[in-house]
Parts: sequence; C-alpha cells; structure tokens
Amino acid sequence: MGDSSARVPNEARATNIFLVGLMGAGKTSVGKLLARRLGKTFIDADHEIERATGVRIPLIFEIEGESGFRGRESKLLAELATRSHIVLATGGGAVLLEQNRRLLTEYGTVVYLRATPQDLWHRTRHDRNRPLLHTANPLAKLNELFAERDPLYRQVAHLVVDTGNQSLSSLAHRLEQKLSERAAVQDANKAAAHANRDRTCAP
Repeated sequence: MGDSSARVPNEARATNIFLVGLMGAGKTSVGKLLARRLGKTFIDADHEIERATGVRIPLIFEIEGESGFRGRESKLLAELATRSHIVLATGGGAVLLEQNRRLLTEYGTVVYLRATPQDLWHRTRHDRNRPLLHTANPLAKLNELFAERDPLYRQVAHLVVDTGNQSLSSLAHRLEQKLSERAAVQDANKAAAHANRDRTCAP
C-alpha cells in the first residue's frame, strides 16, 4: 500500500502535462490539440468547476467572491493532479496559492503559455465569461495581472513557450517538440545517474 502510493507522484509526473498562463493564452485550445496528439485525456479545470457547480464562473465570483472560487479551484486541482496521462488546462489564477504551485510542479510537467497583455486583450475582448475583465479598462487589468502572475508562472514552469501569433497547430507542434526534447534529456540524465551508481557500487 505504501509503495503504491509512493509511486503515484512519479508516475503522474512522467505522464501529466499542466498548462498555466493568463486568460486567453490558449491553454484550452492548445491543450485539446496536444492531448489528441499525445493520446492523453484533456481536462479544463474551469469547465470542471462549472460542471460540478452547475453555474458559470462569473456567477461563482459574484456569489462567493474570488476567494470562494479559489478554494473550489484548489480542491479540484488536488483531485485532478493525482490522475495520470492527462493534459490539464488550469485557470489563470491557479498559481496564486502556494499549495497549488507545489502540487503542479510535483505531479506533472508544467508548461507556461506566455503571451503579451496586448495579445491577451485582443483574444479576450469579446469574451464575457472573464469576471476579472469586467472593468472599464480590460487592457490595464491584463497588464496588472501579467505583472503579478508572470513571475509565478515562471516559478512553476518546466517549459516556457511564447505563443505569439503562430497558428494553433504550429504552437501544439512546437510544444510537442519541446516536451520530447525535455523527456530525452531526462532519460539521458537517468541513464548517466544509473551508470555512475553502478560504477560506485562495483567491487
């Protein structure tokens, strides 16, 4: 029993991909395509919260405030992260809580989809399901969120990918390549570590 539970983080870390980034960064769109390419299950954290509560996220913010929503989000992440073979699109503010950051880095490969506030505003300006952007100046709010969260995204990310203006297909392909390169480096490091250990243990 103890051995089995101890293996869960290692297995999850090897098979899970967690996408982080601000709203409009493309986590859901890229995540769906990447999951299909890699044969993994795609999960959108925000959609899971809406499915569980039966209401849209703006209403959760209105009734429970951001702190109430973050509590629901943190509880959901704790459950989802322990699964394996998933591509998870996290909410833009998931990295605000330290326990979420620790969970993401422990149970998967974290990819930060980075975009400029101007690009994010262009992509989200007609989306009414973004409660934090229900303000007189959404671009100023995005600049504020970027300044606050960019360091946190970088802190948890194993890979940082600038989304720019490339197509969804090109972005998913580029990300798949980066993940493959990282896996190859990890495998080489493991092989080297095993070889060194064998030499050390040799009589």
